[in-house]
Amino acid sequence: MAPRGGRAAAAASSGSEDEEEEAGFSRSYFLAKEKEPSSGKKRARAAAGKLSDLNLVDEQVLRASLSEIPPKHEEEVEALTRSYKDQYRNWLFELRCGFGLLMYGFGSKKQLLEDFASTTLTDFTVIVINGYLPSINLKQVIATIAEMFWDQTKSKRKRQPGTRSQLSQPFPSQSFDDIISFLKRQTSDDVDDQVCLLIHNIDGPALRDAESQQCLAQVSCCPQVRVVASTDHVNAPLLWDKKMVHTQYKWSWYHVPTFAPYKVECVFYPLILASGGHAQTTKTALVVLQSLTPNAQSVFRVLAEYQLANEKEEGMPVSSLYTKCRERFLVSSQVTLNSHLTEFKDHDLVKIRKHSDGQDCLRIPLVSDALEKLLQELA
Repeated sequence: MAPRGGRAAAAASSGSEDEEEEAGFSRSYFLAKEKEPSSGKKRARAAAGKLSDLNLVDEQVLRASLSEIPPKHEEEVEALTRSYKDQYRNWLFELRCGFGLLMYGFGSKKQLLEDFASTTLTDFTVIVINGYLPSINLKQVIATIAEMFWDQTKSKRKRQPGTRSQLSQPFPSQSFDDIISFLKRQTSDDVDDQVCLLIHNIDGPALRDAESQQCLAQVSCCPQVRVVASTDHVNAPLLWDKKMVHTQYKWSWYHVPTFAPYKVECVFYPLILASGGHAQTTKTALVVLQSLTPNAQSVFRVLAEYQLANEKEEGMPVSSLYTKCRERFLVSSQVTLNSHLTEFKDHDLVKIRKHSDGQDCLRIPLVSDALEKLLQELA
């Protein structure tokens, strides 16, 4: 009996020790919570560690510093570029056979493709699409292609009866399906009549949606159109289905890593360690405006000068802009002005708001100092 009682006493002692240990854990937990700072202080500490609280360097200074970094492995990169140039004839042959060229690999391929176009695609009319831009008016690009074919048709007097009446209006006012139908009817044995779409970053932000890719795919399968494009996103192939790859684009894939910096492509992406503000907005607007036609730049200048002279007004009425542009022979119709305004809106260069009297008014989203600087740099 004694040993049995001893075991019972030992068990009771062990149980009490476990309870005391658990109680000790509980006391330690609540004591630790009492010593912690209040939630407000913790939030303050967390807020103090945000990147936005750092004294960031000006973007121009940062980009200038980046440009001063000496390049590495220059000889190897030059040898790699020469090996790509040796393939130019093969690429041209595949284009002649009806294939599209898709270039992928690390590094900017902008300079390589433009060199290929200027030295080898001399028999083609080359139209460049900068897919790295924040927004692109694809319909205007396609209308430009159609107008070029229309001019060729008129000059060679090969127009079919009825074609003129069917597309008598400007192409920008036609529907997308009508323009595609016109392009698909263009056939010729003359190589000089062919158009090559040179698309930098076909996987760019403005071209990643399904509608844009379907649009480009339909254009690429037109008889007189060829496509040369570059891609940089690792998931770019997910943009296309089997039909688009094999029967519309007809891609011939080439791995061409250039290891060149993305200087132009990254202009529209803010640097993490750079301060933003009006300087970045002005620089972006300048790059976009320089890519537009001189007439479009002049229309923008008319709007900017009006805004600087009438800072307190809500904006410039569209009708007033049309009158001033017509007086300066910048536009011939409201359709032409609307085409320019659409491009401005697509690139966020102008905002449209309702005036107090109900009119549509245009305003450039820049402060006066930034707008004056933009006009000076644009001149």
